[in-house]
Amino acid sequence: MTTLRFILGDQLSTDLSALNDADKKNDIVLMCEVWGEATYVRHHKKKIAFIFSAMRHFAEDLKSKGYSVVYKRLDEHDDADFTTALKRVIQHHSIEKLIATEASEYRVLEMQKSWSDKFDIDVELRGDDRFLSTKQDFEKWADGRKELRMEYFYREMRKKTGLLMNGEEPEGGKWNYDKENREPPKDGLRFPDRPDWSVDSITRDVLKLVEKRFDSHFGDLKPFEYPVTRRQATHYLNWFIENALEDFGTHQDAMVQDEALMYHSHLSALINVGLLGALECCEAAEKAYQEGNAPLNAVEGFIRQIIGWREFIRGIYWMKMPDYESSNEFNAKRDLPEWFWSGKTHMNCLNQAISETKQNAYAHHIQRLMVIGNFSLLAGLDPKQVQEWFLLVYHDAYEWVEMPNVVGMALYADGGVFASKPYASSGSYINKMSDYCGQCSYSVTKKNGPKACPYNYLYWNFLVENRELLSKNQRMGMMYSSLDRMSDDKKDAIRDDSKRFLKALDEA
Repeated sequence: MTTLRFILGDQLSTDLSALNDADKKNDIVLMCEVWGEATYVRHHKKKIAFIFSAMRHFAEDLKSKGYSVVYKRLDEHDDADFTTALKRVIQHHSIEKLIATEASEYRVLEMQKSWSDKFDIDVELRGDDRFLSTKQDFEKWADGRKELRMEYFYREMRKKTGLLMNGEEPEGGKWNYDKENREPPKDGLRFPDRPDWSVDSITRDVLKLVEKRFDSHFGDLKPFEYPVTRRQATHYLNWFIENALEDFGTHQDAMVQDEALMYHSHLSALINVGLLGALECCEAAEKAYQEGNAPLNAVEGFIRQIIGWREFIRGIYWMKMPDYESSNEFNAKRDLPEWFWSGKTHMNCLNQAISETKQNAYAHHIQRLMVIGNFSLLAGLDPKQVQEWFLLVYHDAYEWVEMPNVVGMALYADGGVFASKPYASSGSYINKMSDYCGQCSYSVTKKNGPKACPYNYLYWNFLVENRELLSKNQRMGMMYSSLDRMSDDKKDAIRDDSKRFLKALDEA
């Protein structure tokens, strides 16, 4: 019996469940680049190039290991989607059974579930065991809980994996060292030089393809200096552990002008696409701590992002889909301003975060949450438009990780499924955690008027506009008390400034 084993572009791991028990002599592995997946949102040029190049390199790696691989390049066929591509291969090779690992996105999984009827062959969908918590595990953990909080899920994951554990107790006596990981930037910080990988013939072909076929898509394609193979990915992991992990924790929330990466690992895309394993990265960091090469606050913070936040967000996604994407607690309807695609705004923090996104298909988590996400929340931008923007601009973005982070964390559009309050802030937070404000056209110290930082009055206007929904939230009580102590003239100025700014935003 000829079995076809189908691998998606974010499943580039030889440990993939679809490859378990593969018969290299008789089975066929199929990988394909399809137009529909590259364009269902207009993905960043660099994101498309990264995924296609990583796919092509992975296919060559499989061939070198003895697998029989059919690889369909975008410029060699006209199949619009996975189903059409599969149908052709099934017919051509007289396939009797199809094995695939479940897709990470709801839309594609629904497509996979239809294949049994469409192909009239045996179709086996296997769980994605690259994640450390199954969908069923998460739902069991969440069942009956009044509040879904990552911190408590994370503790269970620490116990499950044994990472940073001394028996039943956490290493160092605390589960979470986040309070030690919030230092603002200071003068004299020196950031390590990143490794650079030469562009080989495979990647050059991909870059030519993207230049030709996706020229109208967002973002800068070159320079392209990102790992695309398993060997390069492991080298990047080792580089981070040896050169940046030590300082990662302390400054992970800081933002510095023209420094996109700082001490961040920049590994999320490599984990999400399958070139690195989640547990593999955590164990490497833990080893650095055990050998005295990295402090506990940095290692715990890094591990928490992976086995805590990453796994938690995935659990929320699958538990709440398909209705979750339509969440809009504040009935926000404003269109994204045009400068979301260029970064050309007088607000320097947004200029920095969006321009770096355009250049790198990357921005770190505080830029995403407290600069771009915070502005989107305060300005009342349409959650669906914000979701699509985040999904297409970042090379580590897939719907399962992007949607909960935008809907639940950045926009509080789900009404607090897992966040205890909106992550809303005035300009003071950005000023504290960055050096952006000193180079901005607006003054962060001014609360009102044309030269005032827009975050300052938009923050209070957001509280005014959404009082009915938010005033009963215990964590918002202090801010509403401050609002109530303001004079009528102050409140009028907040409304007037917000109205003026938002009107100009709509007309831009």
